[in-house]
Amino acid sequence: MTTAPKQKLRLGVNIDHVATLRNARGGGHPSPLQAARVAAVAGADGITAHLREDRRHIRDLDIGHLKEEISLPLNLEMAATDEMVKVALSCLPHACCLVPERREELTTEGGLNAAGQIAHLTPRIATLVEAGIRVSLFIDPDPNQLRAVHQMGAPVVELHTGTYCDAAEDRRDDELRRIEDAAAIAGELELECHAGHGLSFDTVAPVAAIPNVVELNIGHFLVGEAVFLGLENAIGKMRQCMDAARVGAAP
Repeated sequence: MTTAPKQKLRLGVNIDHVATLRNARGGGHPSPLQAARVAAVAGADGITAHLREDRRHIRDLDIGHLKEEISLPLNLEMAATDEMVKVALSCLPHACCLVPERREELTTEGGLNAAGQIAHLTPRIATLVEAGIRVSLFIDPDPNQLRAVHQMGAPVVELHTGTYCDAAEDRRDDELRRIEDAAAIAGELELECHAGHGLSFDTVAPVAAIPNVVELNIGHFLVGEAVFLGLENAIGKMRQCMDAARVGAAP
């Protein structure tokens, strides 16, 4: 008896910190748009960019250029605010991922508290879905958060993998099980399941092997590793790690 082939795991490359480097000196170099072009050549399946309220890295013009000039699907990470919903409706990216955002944080810290913001989030999700945008919520791997996402009508969740990646060796297996259990619940709720945050060459394989996870979004590590390997090589190596883990996963 033969088994069905495993679904290819998509890789979304987050280019935020190419923009961070550009903004450190001003001007236009290095270009997030050029980074997106390199990502496409290297095997990315999509481009992710976080348009923060304070525009600390990606800017509105970057989003416009990416939407107009890149053939890969664009995933716009954004806070669930009226301003950002308006931006999304004006540029109509393939997808929007709603994330928590605080001005003082260096990067996104933990998942969105979907269960505590149902009244706030539900109408914004509905507006984006009605516009034809695939909506995901970036949440911790917690059953209550998953049920809240399902209740609000968003079709996709992205599981926060940062706690797993940062865990000490004696705690990492426990954190991985949380992600595995959450991915299984997502499947039961018929939610498409993505994952991301903090993944590296050393931590990606166990997450890539989870059958219900169909997309990983990875950025900061790849941009940092590009200093040593070049961006195309860093993305290509990540693609190889993901694919090998997927092929080697138990059916």
